[in-house]
Amino acid sequence: MRRVIVPAAAVLVSLAPAAPAVAAHHPPPQKVPVAEGHGGAVATVDLDASRAAVAVLRRGGNAMDAAVAAGAVLGVTEPYSAGLAGGGFMVYYDARKRQVHTIDGRETAPRAMTSTSLEGIPFEEAVTSGLSAGVPGAVAQWDLALRRFGTLSLRQALQPAIEVASKGFVVDQTFHDQTAQNAARFKDFTSTAALYLPGGAPPAVGSVFRNPDLAATYRELARRGPGWLYGGRLGSEIVETVKRPPVTPGSTRNVRPGLMELGDLRAYRALLREPTRVGYRGLTVYGMAPPSSGGSTVGEALNILDALPRVGVHEYLEASRLAFADRNAYVGDIPGVPLRELLSDGFAKERACLIGERAIAHPARPGAPDGDYGPCAPPSDTAPATPTAAEGPETTHLVVADRWGNVVAYNLTIESTGGNGIVVPGRGFLLNNELTDFTFGPAPGDPNLPAPGKRPRSSMAPTLVFDDGRPVMALGSPGGSTIITTVLQILVNRYEFGMRLPEALAAPRATQRNTAQTQAEQAFLDAYETELEARGHDLVLNPEIGAATALEFLGRGRIQAVAEPVRRGGGSAMVAGSHR
Repeated sequence: MRRVIVPAAAVLVSLAPAAPAVAAHHPPPQKVPVAEGHGGAVATVDLDASRAAVAVLRRGGNAMDAAVAAGAVLGVTEPYSAGLAGGGFMVYYDARKRQVHTIDGRETAPRAMTSTSLEGIPFEEAVTSGLSAGVPGAVAQWDLALRRFGTLSLRQALQPAIEVASKGFVVDQTFHDQTAQNAARFKDFTSTAALYLPGGAPPAVGSVFRNPDLAATYRELARRGPGWLYGGRLGSEIVETVKRPPVTPGSTRNVRPGLMELGDLRAYRALLREPTRVGYRGLTVYGMAPPSSGGSTVGEALNILDALPRVGVHEYLEASRLAFADRNAYVGDIPGVPLRELLSDGFAKERACLIGERAIAHPARPGAPDGDYGPCAPPSDTAPATPTAAEGPETTHLVVADRWGNVVAYNLTIESTGGNGIVVPGRGFLLNNELTDFTFGPAPGDPNLPAPGKRPRSSMAPTLVFDDGRPVMALGSPGGSTIITTVLQILVNRYEFGMRLPEALAAPRATQRNTAQTQAEQAFLDAYETELEARGHDLVLNPEIGAATALEFLGRGRIQAVAEPVRRGGGSAMVAGSHR
């Protein structure tokens, strides 16, 4: 089919940075969102994490060493998004073997959890409870990643995080605001209030925040190894906190105890999985397979766009709508996910037939990924409406490349901003609320209902793009299920609309996840609302969508690392060698 490239000049709306907050004690650290040079590169949301990764690269460590070191630092400086009690997904390119691998460090449900364990519980009550805490996967993932692909030991990789936790970091506006937004529930737990509400209030912007308990925890983990968590003393303390949360005396919050036992920690394993793979515009795009829905949903949407003769913002939204309908119907941590068919060209062409001049009626029905794909037929009716969870900026993402051409895209999370709100006493880290990613039910046949040992479906979408067998881009984002649309839109901006990577990442965003309304940032509404509403879309403001990081190989050993210029306070891009 002939492809018509639709110009996106209107998308290139200036996103001018807000004025920095006045520091109480120190000037705010200077983060640079774009860096270009040789010898390896990194982009994270945080300057300390980027510095740690670059220091590892400069000392001869590889991309996986640097990614783990940065991830551990983010557990200190971005504790409401990541931490050793969380989990995540890694997509890794081994340059020497020319192979792509993925590591699943997603949290699991305790063996005592059933399909009805969350049923009937208000979402906000489920989040702030022991019941929401999944068995942590981050430490097992770090250990497996380093043993299989790294050159450093876990003990060595944790040293930068120990130093940052001991010496402290400068509080920025984002950290202050996220603490303030969580203050009502943080004060209801003695351990959390003591750490994050010193003197009863969030730490001031510009103050230095130290976490000696977390430094000591990392030191002990470095000395004892992962077994200290997966069945040892630290694991016992986590279980005790989950089952008997340290509720502040006099609190009226209904804090449910959790189901986790020490045996659940002993049974946990990080897993190597086959990546998802699709062809797109002559490129090959690798992503994360279930229990993440990132690789399958981004991949299906790209296939749908590839089957269309014309791609503009309307087609981007409609491809995403259809891919989400199929995600919700078929993808989860269950046997028999029809992944091959969901990512097949035949299925994509059948779905692409539904995209016309007007928006598809809400909600779009899932397709039939059964291998029997016929001529185009108009949709007969709509699917039953399903509730949509509120989205926020939770989770974080980083990318690293080294001088040898190894590349990591790494999403890590504790789920909601602030996790379940409960700090393990004396240990300096928050527990996750990952189990609220399950469908609460009742929902017969839903692939994402909870079950013993099951991993909740994720939207994390760490992604690698290859051209002629060599990596050309790595990218990903936080943002709940908007992760998928953020990654998809960056790819569309770069490869359909011809933007350079910094422009593709900074451009205003919209997210359509088979919902009645399409959420969009204000600059996107300014550029497209009239046109899209005339075509049947219903748009509503979402002030900020995603907080991406990416890198691109420019040829001759040169790499461009890119982070957000404004969103979530802006990110930090750095290169290991010569730069500009």
